[in-house]
Amino acid sequence: MAEEPITLYGTPLSLYTGKARSYLIKNGLVYREVAPSTSRYLENVVPRAGGMSMPTVETADGIVVRDGTEIAEYFESRMGHPSTPPGPRQQVVSALLDVIGMEGLLRPAMHYRWSFPDENHDFLSFHFASIVPAGLDQTEVAGKGMERMRQAAMAFGVVPESVDGIEARYLALLSALDRHFSKFPYLLGGRPSLGDFGLIAPMYGHLGRDPKPLSVLQAKAIRVFRWVERMNRPEPDRGEYVAEGEEPFGDDFLPNDEIPETLVAVLQQMAVDFVPETLAAADHINAWLDERPDLAAGTKVERGVGRAHFEVEGEGLHGLAQPHRFYLLGRAQAAFDALSPADRSRVEQTLDQCGLRSALDARLSRGIRFQDNVEVWE
Repeated sequence: MAEEPITLYGTPLSLYTGKARSYLIKNGLVYREVAPSTSRYLENVVPRAGGMSMPTVETADGIVVRDGTEIAEYFESRMGHPSTPPGPRQQVVSALLDVIGMEGLLRPAMHYRWSFPDENHDFLSFHFASIVPAGLDQTEVAGKGMERMRQAAMAFGVVPESVDGIEARYLALLSALDRHFSKFPYLLGGRPSLGDFGLIAPMYGHLGRDPKPLSVLQAKAIRVFRWVERMNRPEPDRGEYVAEGEEPFGDDFLPNDEIPETLVAVLQQMAVDFVPETLAAADHINAWLDERPDLAAGTKVERGVGRAHFEVEGEGLHGLAQPHRFYLLGRAQAAFDALSPADRSRVEQTLDQCGLRSALDARLSRGIRFQDNVEVWE
């Protein structure tokens, strides 16, 4: 009898679905993808998922899990953590790459989607219309959804005066990633880590499919484009790394807890705006919490609580202050906190080199937990 598949409620257009889908593919899990507009999803799944959200999975035995990170963790815990590196340096770096992918690349993802209507409009209109529930006016509902997301792009800091810097930093990141993927098929060697799955979220859903950023990727970073393809194929797909009939990589992470110099360069570029935004967001959210001493434990965490202002390379920027960033960052912080003093020292040396050490000190005054498929304040 064929294995009963997992149902993934999502769409190729969705950034966060990209993480869950890639995780299922690369870990050999049988699934089917369904648009989040069916009657079963709306009537049966949404109440158990804590609301409408992509991605959400439903297992064959009726378990519902919402959120790309929670989906990956759900299966990680049941499969022996195949995507979690065992070494302390790789483990912390992987966790940081995960949050940077999921939160730190939202500006270029939103810019390249919404700032180029001539190139992207028809493509986006098709996809937005494809998830409108039956019985509604697809054109009208899709148009309203697209307009909401254009406004969201502005909240993330995509405004006319910021686009030159957004593009320059993104192209610099692509260059560093392209050099890394000229040597390694994945971020940490021969198999994808949780960091790869975090990074694929923006690199597939927005930057690797929408017409404008796809053309940039194919023209300027072919090896990054190949990684995007590789992350969505069940086979290793490492043909370009074969030399004289032998693959230089096994199906494992780099030995000796290595962080290669090419990845250090990637992390240094990521740190340029991730660190100042994270520090500013922590200050902003903590001030917001200080003003609400009576905020009850169990209160749902909002996606954003105002805008944080920060400076990147002499340029003033703003971005939505998102507690979710710190819910994700907490995984890297917990992994770091659990290390022995000797291992912690080695990790600190690596993060200092990458310019990311201070990100581990960006902590909220209130914890966040996942309860009944919803993030709530502790």
